[in-house]
Amino acid sequence: MQSFSVYQTKQFARFARRARLTDGDLWQAAQRANDGLIDADLGGGVIKQRIARSGEGKSGGSRTILLFRKRDRAVFVDGFQKKDQANLSLSDLQRYRAFAKYIFALSEAALQESVRTGVLVEMDAPKGDEHAD
Repeated sequence: MQSFSVYQTKQFARFARRARLTDGDLWQAAQRANDGLIDADLGGGVIKQRIARSGEGKSGGSRTILLFRKRDRAVFVDGFQKKDQANLSLSDLQRYRAFAKYIFALSEAALQESVRTGVLVEMDAPKGDEHAD
């Protein structure tokens, strides 16, 4: 059985650093989705997950856009603060859906080539995570 994998794009990694989101925060958000706790299903393999700021609730935290397929893979592609952007535009959503279609069509070898070339960064499960198969 294939394990659940979590990735991020280089663009998203820059956002995560600025927003002070840890790999553990991101892995937990992806795992919540894998457990069926999705904040917003935007269709076409695109979901929105909220991530709380350290010491605060999720309502004031970051919004992340993931390309997601249950028990397969999650790819963090974009993020924003609620105060900076309320919703996605239709053109953004269409772009994310097209990217999701591309990502989910990749073979395992092509996915690993994307990691090798730096297009995607694979994230390791936190130590002791019971979901990390």
